[in-house]
This record gives sequence, C-alpha cells and structure tokens, in this order.
Amino acid sequence: MNNYPNFSIIVVVYLIGFAALHSLMASLRAKAIARRLIGSKVDPWYSVLFIVVAMVTFLPLAVMAILMLIMDPGAFLYIVPAPWIWFFFLGQLTVGLSTLKAFMDAPHRFLIRAQLTGPHSPESFSLGIKGIYCRIRDPFLLSGLLLIWLTPFMTTNLLFIYIIISFYLFLGSLHWESRLVAQFGKAYEDYQRKVPRIIPRRNERWDCSSEHRDIRHG
Repeated sequence: MNNYPNFSIIVVVYLIGFAALHSLMASLRAKAIARRLIGSKVDPWYSVLFIVVAMVTFLPLAVMAILMLIMDPGAFLYIVPAPWIWFFFLGQLTVGLSTLKAFMDAPHRFLIRAQLTGPHSPESFSLGIKGIYCRIRDPFLLSGLLLIWLTPFMTTNLLFIYIIISFYLFLGSLHWESRLVAQFGKAYEDYQRKVPRIIPRRNERWDCSSEHRDIRHG
C-alpha cells in the first residue's frame, strides 16, 4: 500500500483545479468576453463548450477516484447490502433524470444573451418558474448532493472527498444565484425570499399558477 501515491491528496488538488476552471467558465465576465470576441454566434455554442469541457476534465477525476478506491480506499465505514443497494442505484438514476427535467424547465437561465442583458433590458426574460422550481430554488445542488451521498458504500477517503465536493456544490449554488440576481433583478430576490434553496417546506413555495407561459417579457 505504501508504494501507491496518496490518491486522496491528488484527487483533492485536481478537484480544486476543476472547480476553478468550472467557476471561471460559468462567470458572467468570461461569457461577456466570449461574446465580445466572437459576437452573438457564441450564444448557442458556449453552453455546449461548457458541457464538453466539464465532461473531458471530469473524466480524469473519475479515473483517479476509482484508482483511489482500488488502491487506497481507507477504512470502510459501511457497505449497503443487497437488495437495498439497488434502491440506492435506482435513486441515483431517478436523480439523474430529474436533473435533466430541471434543465428543460428553465433553459433561459443558461442563455448567454439572457444572462448578460440584465433585468431592465427589452430583451430580458421573465423568471418563468415552473416544475420543481416552484418548491426549491436550486434542484442542481440537491441532485448533486443526492448523487454522491447515495453511493451505497463509504470509506474514510471517499468521505473526505465527498465533504469537499459538497462544500464546492454549495459555494457553486451561491455563485449561481448571484448570476440569477444579476439576470432577473428584484424578481429573483422576491423568489429567494419565498422559496427555500434545496429543502421543500410546506408553506414556502412559488405560486406557479400566476406565471406566464411565455418566458419572454411582453
């Protein structure tokens, strides 16, 4: 075991770099620079580039995490036995499909032209709240946390990595909402006060029946 590199440290260092690149590409400044250099043609392609870069850079992280579990897993804290393990896998699959649905419910939040125009532009978009967004503000934070913590086994090294990932996901959610405030202004601030971030509450939800079908103003 001593001949193997300390994969937990390697994974943490790589994760920090991955998070920094991810946050940079998601920032409004980076998107504004891309739009200034390339023009409006960048709008439909930036999200595609963002996803491709995220997938390509995530692959080495996944490989290192697997190597860590094989070569230097640390002490096992628990292993979910059959048949309960299949409920964990089913939960992860359900979360993955729900994440796709959450993206489809709010595609205008990912458009560069919508993010950069601001709430007072004639080209601005309305909130267009529907689906899961009526109950929670950040379904991607919830799904990210569920995907990792529904892993049906846990080791000390994996727990360390998951705590760091959870911390990053929460910081990413704060960053994401700061961009949404810049995009939608007071409307999103009102939405923040009414709807919880990731844990639905009985008396705290958005009245989606009052939302317009068209997400564009006017």
